[in-house]
Amino acid sequence: MTVRPLRLFGDPVLTTVAAPVTEFDDGLRRLVADMLETMDAAGGVGLAANQIGIARRVFVFDCQGMRGAIINPVWAPLGGSEQVGPEGCLSIPGIRADVARHNTLVASGADAFGRPLAIRATGLLARCIQHESDHLDGVLFLSRMEPAAKKQAMAQIRAADWFTA
Repeated sequence: MTVRPLRLFGDPVLTTVAAPVTEFDDGLRRLVADMLETMDAAGGVGLAANQIGIARRVFVFDCQGMRGAIINPVWAPLGGSEQVGPEGCLSIPGIRADVARHNTLVASGADAFGRPLAIRATGLLARCIQHESDHLDGVLFLSRMEPAAKKQAMAQIRAADWFTA
């Protein structure tokens, strides 16, 4: 397993729509293992493939006692309740803001071997699935923020040591 470098805000791959996975082979399983290792090293609860520069529909997660990967994820909300809570992103270091998300959802896709899977998630896991699925659609959590919070976050990003225009 290898810890791969994270792509940071401003890298075009983060706003690229990821392509579906069609081959469930050893290369995909190595990618998933590397992504889990990278997520762990960075202290995250989720990581999408485009965050390490690979525009494929894969994300990994580790929260609420569940750890794994979802390949070609799709999700749908269950019920109408929402949660508003703090959210951050490994590709946008130091930025956290409240974001509204569905509180409960069902996600489906495949595991790294191509076997179908489905997960019913609430709370943090539901937030993680929505956040990582957004990444695969080229959407950053900044676009989910209230306008004033986004403006403040953008000012912090522009002033950050890691940001290069």
